[in-house]
Amino acid sequence: MTVNRRHFLGASGVALAALGLAGRAGAQNGPLDAVKIVTGFPPGGTSDTLCRRVAENLRGSAFTKSALVENKPGAGGQIAVQSMKGAPTDGSVLLQTPASMLMIYPHIYKNLAYNAFTDVTAVTLGCTFDFGFCVGPAVPDSIKDIPAFLAWCKANPEKANYGSPGAGAVPHFIGVLLGKAGGVELKHVAYRGSAPAVQDMVAGQIQAVSAPVGEFIQQVNAGKARFLGVSGAQRSRFAPNVPTFAEQGYKDLVFSEWFGFFAPGGTPAPVVQRANTALRTALEQKDVIDGLAVMGLEATSSTPDQLAVLLKQSYDRWGPIVKEIGFTADS
Repeated sequence: MTVNRRHFLGASGVALAALGLAGRAGAQNGPLDAVKIVTGFPPGGTSDTLCRRVAENLRGSAFTKSALVENKPGAGGQIAVQSMKGAPTDGSVLLQTPASMLMIYPHIYKNLAYNAFTDVTAVTLGCTFDFGFCVGPAVPDSIKDIPAFLAWCKANPEKANYGSPGAGAVPHFIGVLLGKAGGVELKHVAYRGSAPAVQDMVAGQIQAVSAPVGEFIQQVNAGKARFLGVSGAQRSRFAPNVPTFAEQGYKDLVFSEWFGFFAPGGTPAPVVQRANTALRTALEQKDVIDGLAVMGLEATSSTPDQLAVLLKQSYDRWGPIVKEIGFTADS
């Protein structure tokens, strides 16, 4: 699956040139002895799962003899990104990170310990996903969509709550923007990840949760939660009967996020192209595609240039949104 299937193509001419370079660069050197993929999140989550699926397919390839995953959790993924500063630029160390660490964090942290554009080098997208907004038993069964939920919250302000996987990331801001669009203040409750937020929602401890679509599928299928909307430009294939926010009248609330693979800043272009070729091959394998789909993730790849353009576009889009919301990491 390639990036154009997720509507991320930005410069097809550059993309074709980059693909040609990838083919030539891939034959320059023999395989590395080992490649380490760093993720800023603990084992078992979506980021870790993507890394391990890819690592399994890199082992014994023309790129590397072995591949392992190193978990560097902490500071909402910042520690892993920061670890790229000074890391070897021979392709032996790669970072896999959600977009928020690079497109949003620079806008909300006054003293971020890394530069999203100079301390890492784009290699390829890894996957894309949409967000869902779900409610549990604390919200009446009669509430079937976002407008009805916002009207109910306005009538019951003491119950106008929602949780998210953490403050300062896309799911948090989706709730803020939905509230603004509906003229109601939704009180945000930050959790340490999606799982505890969803658990509290199905237990009736919190009214709603904003999180990646895949985090809700099991509970929705079990009848313990219900989707009110999804954030993508189109309906999610993982929840095809759920209307998008845009379909429900919130035209500006179209958000998808991505996980990307990066090399340390200053990595030579031939090394980046070799890594790109290897990672794209891994991401096209059926076991990777199917394994990610179970978690509501679309395996997706790109050229380095496409990812670099996407990062800049995402960064530029979120600057005004964060300013409008008025959120900082200290607030």
